[in-house]
Amino acid sequence: MILEVIGLRVEAGEIVALLGGTGAGKTELLETILGVRPGHVRLFGEDATRLSVEQRVRRGIGYVPEGRRVFAGLTVRENIEAASSLPSADRRRRVAQLFELFPMLAERPKARAWLLSGGQQQMLALARALIDRPRLLLLDEPTLGLAPVVVAELWAHLRRLAAEGTAILLTEQRAALALEVASRGAVLKGGVVARQASAEQLLADPALAALMGG
Repeated sequence: MILEVIGLRVEAGEIVALLGGTGAGKTELLETILGVRPGHVRLFGEDATRLSVEQRVRRGIGYVPEGRRVFAGLTVRENIEAASSLPSADRRRRVAQLFELFPMLAERPKARAWLLSGGQQQMLALARALIDRPRLLLLDEPTLGLAPVVVAELWAHLRRLAAEGTAILLTEQRAALALEVASRGAVLKGGVVARQASAEQLLADPALAALMGG
């Protein structure tokens, strides 16, 4: 078990979609896991409730916030390296690996982040979160403002990461879109997990729209 918080569990190699309308508490739950907000959390089999954000990140959490929030004035390479605590030689090797994973970034390593498209910035934010090989990846509304072709590429990256054993929890208002990539979904309503089920079960549930009302 990678994560347990407020009745929600995420296992290694699993993609879970955290669903809910505006105000349902999706971002707040991610912030609880990260340690920005108080709440009971178990990470990697241990009680993490008293751990700071920095301690949780060092234990293996990667985070992609809503709106990407890349460092606009830094280059692509600088953005990625800024998030790493690895020794310099290991960091260079890891950046090279990430450039192989994200060819669109490899083509523009010296470009300032503000010059990138929305899709390129999202891939940059993901690469930045992956620099130290997190065991748990949190993504807050990762498809916001992205074209369908970019979403498909993002989903492909997430499937590959899950296949390698990374646990992934992502928030999304559009249930059908998120359940394309997730194996399981959890619906938040008023800050509480109102329903958990497989992606197939949720997609077939006529009550899902009412649950997603926030």
